[in-house]
Amino acid sequence: MQTWIWIVIALCVVAIAAAVLAAMRQQQHRGRLRQTFGPEYDRTLGQHANRRDAERELAGRYERRQSLAIRPLSVEHRQGFAQEWHDVQARFVDTPADAVRDADSLLSRLMRERGYPVADFDQRAADVSVDHPRVVENYRTAHAISLRSAAGQASTEELRQAMVHYRSLFEDMLTDGGATAEAAAPAAHDSR
Repeated sequence: MQTWIWIVIALCVVAIAAAVLAAMRQQQHRGRLRQTFGPEYDRTLGQHANRRDAERELAGRYERRQSLAIRPLSVEHRQGFAQEWHDVQARFVDTPADAVRDADSLLSRLMRERGYPVADFDQRAADVSVDHPRVVENYRTAHAISLRSAAGQASTEELRQAMVHYRSLFEDMLTDGGATAEAAAPAAHDSR
């Protein structure tokens, strides 16, 4: 065989090997994002036209979260928030709409105390999704019910569901039950 044929064969082998390695890296990256974001991965995927855009968004959330100074609560603050939550739940029996509004407000204060920016709800939910991916959808649902309640359009059963949903994120954030971004670092870091 002539030398140029061997060169072509070698180039083809190198190209195939590079393509296989790239595909393997993409699969590993996808698996890490799925593991880090759990159900939030599938939800985000459903909101984008293609997988690449969804994964780029999730990687961007992770990078943004890394820039935030999220901190644990002191024992005193944790106990104070727990008592406030108990009081909010107790008010639900007499004034469910007020209790839901107060639960939303209390959760926002807890997030702010932990170091999450709270000005924009969608960004807040995206930030929270990195550390608390298994309960962030509950938070979105509860917040939507709270908005309907403010407009006088939520039933008592919906308000009860909102309280249950708020409680799931509240307890996760209060006890730091979600995986922290530092613990998830190897899972989402190689973004592209």
